[in-house]
Amino acid sequence: MTQKQKRMLIKIIVSGVLYAVSMALLFMGVIGNEKSVPICFAAFLVPYLIISYDVLISAAKNIARGEIFDEKFLMIVATFGAFAIQEFEETVAVMLLFQIGELFQSYAVGKSRKSIADMMSIAPESANLLVGDEVKSVDPDDVEIGDVIVVRSGEKIPLDGTVIDGKSMVDTSALTGESVPRGIKEGDEVLAGCINGQSLIKIKVTKKYDDTTVAKVLELVEEAGVNKAPTENFIHSFARIYTPVVVVCALLLAIFPPIFTDRTLHASITTACVFLVTSCPCALVISVPLSFFGGIGAAAKRGILVKGGNYLEALAKSDVFVFDKTGTLTKGTFDVTQIICAEDEGYALKSDFKSDKNKASTVVEQEGAEAEGALTENQKACLLYAASAEAGSTHPIALSILKKARQEGISAEEAAETEEIPGHGIRAVVSGGEILAGNIRLMKKYSVDVPETSVTGSLVYVAFSGKFAGIIVVADEIKEDSSKAVAELKKLGVAKTVMLSGDKKAVAEDVGRKVGLDAVYSELLPDSKVEKLSSIIAESKENKGLVAYVGDGINDAPALAASDVGIAMGSLGSDAAIEAADVVLMDDKPSKLCDAVLVARKTRKIVTQNIAGSLIVKFTVLVLGALGVATMWEAIIADVGVMVVAVLNATRAQKTHAADYD
Repeated sequence: MTQKQKRMLIKIIVSGVLYAVSMALLFMGVIGNEKSVPICFAAFLVPYLIISYDVLISAAKNIARGEIFDEKFLMIVATFGAFAIQEFEETVAVMLLFQIGELFQSYAVGKSRKSIADMMSIAPESANLLVGDEVKSVDPDDVEIGDVIVVRSGEKIPLDGTVIDGKSMVDTSALTGESVPRGIKEGDEVLAGCINGQSLIKIKVTKKYDDTTVAKVLELVEEAGVNKAPTENFIHSFARIYTPVVVVCALLLAIFPPIFTDRTLHASITTACVFLVTSCPCALVISVPLSFFGGIGAAAKRGILVKGGNYLEALAKSDVFVFDKTGTLTKGTFDVTQIICAEDEGYALKSDFKSDKNKASTVVEQEGAEAEGALTENQKACLLYAASAEAGSTHPIALSILKKARQEGISAEEAAETEEIPGHGIRAVVSGGEILAGNIRLMKKYSVDVPETSVTGSLVYVAFSGKFAGIIVVADEIKEDSSKAVAELKKLGVAKTVMLSGDKKAVAEDVGRKVGLDAVYSELLPDSKVEKLSSIIAESKENKGLVAYVGDGINDAPALAASDVGIAMGSLGSDAAIEAADVVLMDDKPSKLCDAVLVARKTRKIVTQNIAGSLIVKFTVLVLGALGVATMWEAIIADVGVMVVAVLNATRAQKTHAADYD
């Protein structure tokens, strides 16, 4: 509890005790007769002033600024009116319970903010800078790019960098929500905010503190409250119109009944006061922003950054999810998954490799050998030729081939001549002959007879001295939980899942089929991808739905911006993802998308419950109050009671356990 809350609690206790004493005197008849009205007034005025002092000051300041009509103004007018008709005990009770409700909501907001504050604690306080053989504790802002820092076991990593000495396990849960530690070793990238778990490591700094992932994350969290949800904006706009209307209605209820009916002025003023207290919009004004704030905090605990309540609400309404392929549903790293070549019989390992049309037309997929980790002689020959041709290339596919060759202990032969043929592949000349490595168009260009294959993926055809040597299949592996994520989205009632990819049709459709998507659009350039997304959005709008686009946040910025909700996947450490997306999933798991949807939907459900419940209760009591049936006590219940229930309900949005979303 904060100092301010403690002071308010003391005021409530003191005022409550004095109110109880006054009520006791009233029941005993000491201050209840007509001759002792001034004494009775004074007895209840003291606890009233103690409990309402800050409300009176705040209302006066608001009126001075021209901000007249708010919930505090309503409470003051109502209590002054109650004093005027000598309803002293109810006057103090109204303000006392109002302040108890305010204290309660303050505590609830503080608890909600704590979930954000816990995340803010990932900010490092110092860095151990290595200067020569000495280690100095410095402010992270003072560390320059290229400096070396030391991180001991149990310490937070203060800046992004590369491990240059040591190996350890790091806890990334503060950034990703993932509880399982990650192993790191020399050469691995590490991020500020993670906790070093096992042993001392040395890190070469690659970013200034202001540019680190943790700094950007904290900035996003701090600014999340700025982007208010449409519901929040509606409630605030509603309150600005609603409050003055209520005041006018209360005046009419106080003035006209005594003129046109036999109702007394005392009864009419009482009705007006009941009307004012009942109509106080505290429950809505407090609980709705609190619900969204709690939802943002709950998402943050799960490693999901939501840039504002507006995006949380839009995510809850999204019924079409459009995915990028590479880096989103797949890992975004190419690996050699298969080497296909002709029958082993009669083939040697090096430049005396031979082939003929009959054997070239027969393809043997050596799955069994590869599963055991051993390549046949022909597979080794094919890999050697491809590695020799691709040795000077930096293309991702070439790098995957070179990586596979190193893993197999195969040393590529240095080519005497290399020619890159745009749109086809590479021609290289080695000591034993000419190597061709590329697509089917390259083989046709040099009249190489190649077999047909139904294998999908990026196919690198390899030929040596004009004869077919084999096919190297390079694929971008599907993430382990991509299929699970899509299946869970469908269970949540998502109407359609779509993939937009620039990859070849066969490859894209193969991924879409394995993942379980409803539609796949392939061979799309960046501009055509946005055009296709726009048509999907237009179609969804006709059905009054919203579209969420899920990409890696680096190459998908136009699509992320064009969608109703842009979600960056697999973006741990990606500055572009944090900047481009509305929602950022801070690890590489598509299943976190389902968590984000669940949090968003639960938050929206709570908001709807609070709005509906508050309006129903208040409207009922307002009607009863206007008819003179409801008393001030019913008005207090309709105001403070509803506010407490709404705030309690709003705090449920902060919960993050999976069972809370069933």
